[in-house]
Amino acid sequence: MKIKHITKKLGSRFCSALLIAALLLGNFSVFADREKREVAMSYTAKAAYLIEQDTGTVLFEQNSTQELAPASLTKLMDLILIYEAFDEGVLTPGQKLTCSSYAKTMGGSEIWLKEGEQMTVEDLLKALIVASANDAAVVFAEAIAVTEEAFVEKMNQKAQELGLVNTHFVNCTGFDEEGHYTCAQDVATMARELMTKHGEEITRYSTIWMDSLRNGETELVNTNRLVRFYDGTTGLKTGTTDAAGHCLCATATRNGMSLISVIMGCQSSDARFEESKQLLDYGFSSFMIYEGALAEGALDPIKVVRGEKTEVVPQAQTMPKAVIRKEEAEQMQVSVERPEQVEAPLEQGQQIGSVVLLKNGQEVSREPLTATEAIGELTFGKSLRLLCRSLVTMQ
Repeated sequence: MKIKHITKKLGSRFCSALLIAALLLGNFSVFADREKREVAMSYTAKAAYLIEQDTGTVLFEQNSTQELAPASLTKLMDLILIYEAFDEGVLTPGQKLTCSSYAKTMGGSEIWLKEGEQMTVEDLLKALIVASANDAAVVFAEAIAVTEEAFVEKMNQKAQELGLVNTHFVNCTGFDEEGHYTCAQDVATMARELMTKHGEEITRYSTIWMDSLRNGETELVNTNRLVRFYDGTTGLKTGTTDAAGHCLCATATRNGMSLISVIMGCQSSDARFEESKQLLDYGFSSFMIYEGALAEGALDPIKVVRGEKTEVVPQAQTMPKAVIRKEEAEQMQVSVERPEQVEAPLEQGQQIGSVVLLKNGQEVSREPLTATEAIGELTFGKSLRLLCRSLVTMQ
């Protein structure tokens, strides 16, 4: 009986030791999963999604691919096409656009455009981004594609190009209509497309709290309250309809890391802002962008075989980086893959090695090591000319 009791005791201790070991060896995964569950339990939104803007790394998701009414989050796609029109020269900031009889009837969020009224592209863009103006959205749609229907075709075509998984548009305003839907993941993809390609131009407007149009006659107040109350906010878009509830795609940057959060289907406006703040707080408090440094000697010259020069200096124009949990920083290493020698000819910018970011010895990211200059091949003719030149110099 005594032996049985001791065995039972040892077995219990062994199980406890295994549990502790599992927790320690799991890279805090148990704690991370529990933290995510706790974050998820705090949301009343139908869907929530959080990514790091530069890499697209997903930091949190809940019902992220569920088809939902988007309300004015629709206008993220409007903006993608508007900025494409800028790039193509179809629109210019000072260009004046005219409100049609159709555009003036939109209702909802608007700047009360009148039929025949003209307004500059810059002012209309301010109205669209700051005040989510539906009439401005339709004016842009007609300027780019003549009709809203033709513009919507462009919207759906762009959705396919961006690989949106659960998105289909029926209008450019976000009004509730059958067949008009998106999902939190797709909203984040659209926001990332905008912020990575046109972030500087977008934030000129999306960070405005209050402004005006028509020489001060029409006041604009940003529908995104985070612009005023959340540190680091850079944008981006609110949306509210009966079917969609209260939605917000928010972007923010702190300490060199930019996040995109999406909250869809809240029951109140206050809830969407509060839950967006929670989501962004979770991202900023729990994660960081890790970008390691090169070891001494990593960029020493590499020998060049059969070249007009005997060595080339490598460079790392971009260091590999990754979004990691803050407690994982000690697990990261930077490794440089470089050959003992390379063969001419070499082009400037040609890859001659790699800088690799590792986590516990496993590769997570890499960037090229490139030649800083072009080096031609040393042919027999060139060798002969160099020899002759050196002989003449010696005389």
